[in-house]
Amino acid sequence: MVRSQIALGISHLMNNSRSSIATPKSLGYHWPAEWESHEATWISWPHNRKTWPEKFDPVPNLFCEFIRTVARFEPVHVLVQEDISRSVWNDVSAIKNVKLRQITTNDCWIRDYGPWFLSHAESQQQAVVDWRYNAWGEKYPPFDADNQVPGQIAKLQSLDVFRPGLVMEAGAVENNGAGVLMVTSQCLLNPNRNPNENKQSIENFLCEFTGASKVLWLFEPGQGSLAGDDTDAHIDQLARFVSTSTIVACREGNRLDVNYLLLEWLHHQLREQTDASGKHFDVIDLPMPAPVYHNGQRLPASYANFYVGNGFVVLPEFGCAQDKIAMGILKDVFPGREIIMINAVDLIWGLGAFHCVSMQQ
Repeated sequence: MVRSQIALGISHLMNNSRSSIATPKSLGYHWPAEWESHEATWISWPHNRKTWPEKFDPVPNLFCEFIRTVARFEPVHVLVQEDISRSVWNDVSAIKNVKLRQITTNDCWIRDYGPWFLSHAESQQQAVVDWRYNAWGEKYPPFDADNQVPGQIAKLQSLDVFRPGLVMEAGAVENNGAGVLMVTSQCLLNPNRNPNENKQSIENFLCEFTGASKVLWLFEPGQGSLAGDDTDAHIDQLARFVSTSTIVACREGNRLDVNYLLLEWLHHQLREQTDASGKHFDVIDLPMPAPVYHNGQRLPASYANFYVGNGFVVLPEFGCAQDKIAMGILKDVFPGREIIMINAVDLIWGLGAFHCVSMQQ
């Protein structure tokens, strides 16, 4: 087992090399599915008021509710700034099963800049993949502190680190835990991430650093995103694996809605996709909520941005009739897990929801 930090040059995988460079896959590591057993959940405390302009005040209480909910089921590590107020420190640290970690961040979206925790097939050994992070194509500088978070967490836990050298966000990659990843070309082939890479080289990187064998590519570059989405079509806003063979995918019932055609095309493509053995997936419709606006801006509200943990699922609630329908669907696809809805209307003004603000270990 390797006990050092490992960096992999871009050119090796571009040339499909499997020779002298040790990758996680070659060493027996894999990236578990989100519904597999967690050791903990990692969350970054919100402090960047620019993320919720003129509406930051409700956000800390909302994060406390989310942290408290997750901590009922599994340990929670919360990244906090060194200058965090004493009142916040006391409030969060008082929650049972929570540990505060003094690691500086620029923002709270740990799903996209946090470490990808790998497990080993034949041991209890874990490792971390530390992708580069550039705030969704350098849209929201600065992001230097966020880019350092995976390495700091790995050091804190004495874990090996694999550094592919590519920009990648976990919200852009869905994982069925059985060798299949799901992504959108709109995001991964966007020149604002890795302009010198192509579909094949990115697919090679993803497979070598997660242990996967197949990547499902949805949409085409420039095809579009959900209204209000600033991530260039992250898959966790559109479609999610809920088992090795089942996908829930957003669908818009209103033919006049701006998202209707995009989501119909999503379902058309998903019906053509197959797993690692060539079997078609079961695809289940997940409704879209009623449109959510703030200051005249359409927000990227989506029930697909749920978080799965040990015995629970946290599902965004938007105060509309579709909430109960979405909850019923999640109950059916996650039997035995408690489905917990938390109102996400204030959170979504920051353009993300509960999956975006959490990372499983």
